[in-house]
Amino acid sequence: MNAPVHHATVIGDGAMGTVCARVLAENGAAVWLWSNFPDHAAELQRTRENRRFLPGFPLHDRIRVTADPAEALAEADLVVSAVPCQFIRKVWSRLKPHCPPRVPIVTVSKGIEIDTLMVSTQILGDVLGAASVAALSGPSIAPELAARQPCAVVAASDELDRAALVQRAFSNAYLRVYANTDLLGVEIAGATKNVIALAAGIIDGLDAGCNAKAALLTRGIVEIARLGTALGAQAATFQGLAGVGDLVTTCISPVGRNRTAGERIGRGMSAADVISATESVIEGIPTTRAVLELARRHGVDMPITAAVAAVLSGEKSPRDAITSLMTRELKQE
Repeated sequence: MNAPVHHATVIGDGAMGTVCARVLAENGAAVWLWSNFPDHAAELQRTRENRRFLPGFPLHDRIRVTADPAEALAEADLVVSAVPCQFIRKVWSRLKPHCPPRVPIVTVSKGIEIDTLMVSTQILGDVLGAASVAALSGPSIAPELAARQPCAVVAASDELDRAALVQRAFSNAYLRVYANTDLLGVEIAGATKNVIALAAGIIDGLDAGCNAKAALLTRGIVEIARLGTALGAQAATFQGLAGVGDLVTTCISPVGRNRTAGERIGRGMSAADVISATESVIEGIPTTRAVLELARRHGVDMPITAAVAAVLSGEKSPRDAITSLMTRELKQE
């Protein structure tokens, strides 16, 4: 398969960054995988496997690993930012002098920056100036994608040509990519679904049952869409892969970080203890606070998000939070 890009760079050595590098390499691109940690970069280059975040999947022969930003970015036709949302600003401020002008940058991070309430592409634009940005989002559990199990996602950009470039770069026999121009909607969907996934995990931790989880997912997508449309996103986006699709996968996958974190909280761990016990970043925990502030500023009612925030802060127990949701004023659907 002919790659639409010849040289790709992936910034971030987590599971999703590694699997993106794998897909691009299998599609024919020469790929640099950049790590912010020289020791981990050396380990990856030596072992040819990301044993920390994506064990069991050897790195493709066309993937090289480095901790040198100049080396990683020098020839890039396409850059993938796989940095957790709360660290994008810091990492890209360091990378900015080495980033080729006008190179397309596609983010796979799903979150909202606490201090600014910006989504990932907005942070990149703020740091880099007139950046050519896009987002790749949807139901994409990294180990399943690495195993070449069928997957469909969305490439979004304000410009259709840019979304189509990302679409062509990632599409293959096991990964189907749809193009979308509702960039804000796709990013809001990806960020907020992590909050609902925490709630889904809490339900699992409490053994509250399938009825409760079904109600949560149904009302959760309503809540997500309510915020998104208030911010100017398209309602249809939240019924597609970036919305319902990603929400379902994140809330049912046994390996999803946010659902797993919620389950531990439901079984009695504090949010702080869960964070300490988890090597990967749990995006939904800091994002919950940011989503709640966005909702407040725009006058959007988000009761599930408020309940999750109350649990994370220790203001309510998981069971009390569910009770408060179930006993709210009765309404029409």
